[in-house]
Amino acid sequence: MNRRLWIAAAAALLLTAGGIARADDHGHAPHWGYAGEAGPGHWGDLSEAYHLCAQGMRQSPVDIAAGAHVDAAPIAMQYRPTPLKVVYNGHTVQVNYAAGSTLMVDGKTYTLAQFHFHSPSEHTRKGHPFPMEAHLVHKADDGSLAVVGVFLKEGAENPVLARIWPHLSGEVNHEMAVEGVEVNVADLLPAEKAYFNYSGSLTTPPCSEGVTWLVMDRSVEVSKAQVDTFLGLVHPNARPVQPLHDRDVKHRM
Repeated sequence: MNRRLWIAAAAALLLTAGGIARADDHGHAPHWGYAGEAGPGHWGDLSEAYHLCAQGMRQSPVDIAAGAHVDAAPIAMQYRPTPLKVVYNGHTVQVNYAAGSTLMVDGKTYTLAQFHFHSPSEHTRKGHPFPMEAHLVHKADDGSLAVVGVFLKEGAENPVLARIWPHLSGEVNHEMAVEGVEVNVADLLPAEKAYFNYSGSLTTPPCSEGVTWLVMDRSVEVSKAQVDTFLGLVHPNARPVQPLHDRDVKHRM
């Protein structure tokens, strides 16, 4: 992918998976959030562009219950360090990733564009949420999306977040490029790469479907202080779990 196409793809992702609403027919972005009349239960009413949030049958997140054990395709992750570029977009803390890091699943290569966080977790395990969840957002040349979800459980300080959190800013949509600081999203992944796989959607408006989800089976640790720092800026930002309908959740050990 050349630089111009990469920038266009990254910009498209920032307007969707990262949590910034797209403009309506009048050029205004409908206000949405996680509480009250702009909360998840009302997203489908805010704009026709968000109709899938209410009417979609393959929505995310979902609860991952026991017994979801069917072989899923092996994946290949090739993540490189990236200069730290972090932004608070009004809905989450997002780290924008330099080109060159990839995920391959089912023979298709996706390029990592950004990763961001939710608290509490959006996906749940047997009905129980985790304190946080990280989403690694990838895009293929054909425009399709793949998102890796990582559960963060309370425990020791997370070293990746320890490099990001000191540079958080309350200024919305101001990307902070931190000179001399790099992060590697590979360090945010559990050592064991077992995962759950299903077809879902973006978890923010417009709730577009056809997203390949890979939710890691194992969790990683995050300290209570790090969770509190995130919530002090962002506040709870998890969409409730959605009906699974007739979808299968595959499990790769």
